[in-house]
Amino acid sequence: MSFWSTTRTRLSVQGWVQLILGALVLVVCACTVAGGVLLAQTNARTNELVDRIQPARSGAFQLQRSLLDQETGVRGFALTADPAFLDPYGQGRKDEQRLTKALARVVASDPGFTADLGRITRAAEKWRSEAAEPLITSVRTRGAQSASGEDLARSKTTFDELRRLFTEQQNHLNTARKQARTDLDHSRSLRDTVFLTALIVFVVVVVGLAFVLQRMVGRPLKALRAASEDVRAGAFDRRIEVHGPSDLRAVGAAVEDMRARLADELAASRARENLLGEQTEELRRSNSELEQFAYVASHDLQEPLRKVASFCQLLEKRYSAELDDRARQYIDFAVDGAKRMQVLINDLLTFSRVGRVHDAWQTVALEQILDRALGNLAMIVEESGVTVVREDPLPEVNGDPNTLVMLWQNLVGNAVKFRRPDAPSRITVGCVREGDDWHLTVSDNGIGVAPEFAEKVFIIFQRLHAKDEYEGTGIGLALCRKIVEFHGGRIWLEPVPEGGTRIHFTIPAIPTIPPGDTQ
Repeated sequence: MSFWSTTRTRLSVQGWVQLILGALVLVVCACTVAGGVLLAQTNARTNELVDRIQPARSGAFQLQRSLLDQETGVRGFALTADPAFLDPYGQGRKDEQRLTKALARVVASDPGFTADLGRITRAAEKWRSEAAEPLITSVRTRGAQSASGEDLARSKTTFDELRRLFTEQQNHLNTARKQARTDLDHSRSLRDTVFLTALIVFVVVVVGLAFVLQRMVGRPLKALRAASEDVRAGAFDRRIEVHGPSDLRAVGAAVEDMRARLADELAASRARENLLGEQTEELRRSNSELEQFAYVASHDLQEPLRKVASFCQLLEKRYSAELDDRARQYIDFAVDGAKRMQVLINDLLTFSRVGRVHDAWQTVALEQILDRALGNLAMIVEESGVTVVREDPLPEVNGDPNTLVMLWQNLVGNAVKFRRPDAPSRITVGCVREGDDWHLTVSDNGIGVAPEFAEKVFIIFQRLHAKDEYEGTGIGLALCRKIVEFHGGRIWLEPVPEGGTRIHFTIPAIPTIPPGDTQ
């Protein structure tokens, strides 16, 4: 395996990114260093021209003008013997001293310019000592007479040498300025060329690194994404294989493991669905048999019970004179047992029918449902002297009106049945909206239920009192729970501290359509 192949498989995505960023940083650093060097050279050439040569030329011109002022002043004084012409001479000497010092500082780093300045300074001193000062002294000695032509010629000859030195100095400065401009132009051209080359190299490197990143990371990621999309679309049997960086291959292996597990779970889920279909069919058959059983229980099983009760009553009527008290008591037991068996069968039929069909569901008003329940209980409510109070208006809900009537009838009937004989009975019905549900309560001031039996009372056939104390089969609250759960709610019991019981139950509210929603 080659080094390139080994590197491809061992490096992670982060490793490739770091490698590419490192290469990019190296290219940027190299370009920066090259640009910095060229920029420094350009700045040096610019500084040479601006800070030394140009000030030197300007200083040389000013120095030359100060010496010319001196020569003009001396010539004028020599021709006219007017002392006023010596003022430019004196000022020129002061300017010469000042400009010479300034120019010496500017050209101090260049031996050639320093030598030119030294020659000019010595020539100026020679002109003053050999020509100017003797000429001024000669004119002053003669009084008002002007200098001779010979003296003026000697002064001019001496100053011409000074002019030649100034011309030589200017030639040197011009040559230096021309060379500096040439070097500056070359540096700028080289700088621009290098910057353009660096930009091209940078772009090429970026494109190349992007291509490497796409090839080493982008393609495997795209392949992994395509394989994942296929799995999400349902191709669970397609194996996922990913090449590229190590961590990307690890992710691919994890996704492949997940796909394999999903495929196994899918197979198991399909097997469960088949089993569930079989069980559903079995349940459908069982419900059909239950319907048949309900028919038999409601007709065939109750008919013998009615005959037993009828013949026992007929036996008591015809042979009452021949039966003693014990025989008549036995007959009463038989009749009572048959009647309770009929009630029990009817209650079981009612309990079994709740929740098996939704055909009768509709929007019903709980106010009317409660009125129907109270109408069914009107006789016992009136005989018991019970007061039913509605604290809140009752809403409309979706449900089966018949089972909801049974719910209210059982709750109110239990409150009437288990009332306290020593106090007026009062039943309170409350209702409040809680989120998506209606929370309803039925409270009474009866004998109440101990907290430890708050859950037991909802179990079928569970009774807390003897049959001779309170009649019933123990199926009422179990039926209420089944009705409430059938409607998507829940029911629970809460003892009232001051005595009595409060039954809570919830029923889902009818969903409201937001304003402007036409769906």
